[in-house]
Amino acid sequence: MLALSGCAGAAETPAATAEAKTAADTLTMTDAWVKASESGMTGAFGLLENAGTADVTIVSAETSAASMIELHETVSNDAGDMVMQEKQGGFVVPAGGSVELAPGASHIMLMGLTGPLTAGEEATVTLTLDDGSSLEFTAPVKDYTGANETYEGDTEMDMDTDN
Repeated sequence: MLALSGCAGAAETPAATAEAKTAADTLTMTDAWVKASESGMTGAFGLLENAGTADVTIVSAETSAASMIELHETVSNDAGDMVMQEKQGGFVVPAGGSVELAPGASHIMLMGLTGPLTAGEEATVTLTLDDGSSLEFTAPVKDYTGANETYEGDTEMDMDTDN
């Protein structure tokens, strides 16, 4: 009897398995794409969906396609111009909900491109989540003529550097 109870305790229960999930287990990126650019900076877009029962916060991102990457939002400044700025606290994807990353709105900003991103290529991005887990996605690079907002704090930086 003692041997059997020891085996039963070692088995994972459904509740224990659910608790062991990371934020990355409930988060998906669909319809991802990156704006083509010869140099400078560009953006990554798509739909983040959280199938979990708790909010997930994306706190950072990285890619070999750029020397620096930031999570950005587009807001109206004091002069009424639409400008990009780093999103303080990251992107919160609500439980059972989604966050759209789109030109002219929230997006992942790739800065200091390590080489041209040409339409037809792919870029891989890794998102770091608030629980330390990560989600990697690969996105096709596409030509796009929009997304020409100014980066707040440095008016010389422009999304549309070469397109």
